[in-house]
Amino acid sequence: QAQLVESGGGLVQPGGSLRLSCVASVFSFGTTAMTWGRQAPGMGLVWVSWIYSDGRETDYADAVKGRFTTSRDNAKNTLYLQMNNLRPEDTGIYYCIRGLNVLGTKGPGTQVTVSS
Repeated sequence: QAQLVESGGGLVQPGGSLRLSCVASVFSFGTTAMTWGRQAPGMGLVWVSWIYSDGRETDYADAVKGRFTTSRDNAKNTLYLQMNNLRPEDTGIYYCIRGLNVLGTKGPGTQVTVSS
């Protein structure tokens, strides 16, 4: 069964940056598209970005476009999410998810809180 472990979350002021990481194991990470999703307090899990297995194609939700960048290092079985110019509405638990939507296997998540 796929295993995913996110890290890098924390408390940051508006306008700040964080870089999330997700280490994958058990499945063929290098041939698998991956997704970042987030869950705001009291809300459902929503899509943030996805990246194809080779890293050449990415897409982002309108709410984060131009501020977030997803990348991957297949040699390290690691997925990244660089988040810049963070806003309070970016607060939530961030998950890396196997596949091109939020329905796949996901990790335990990492908390991101944007607050002054």
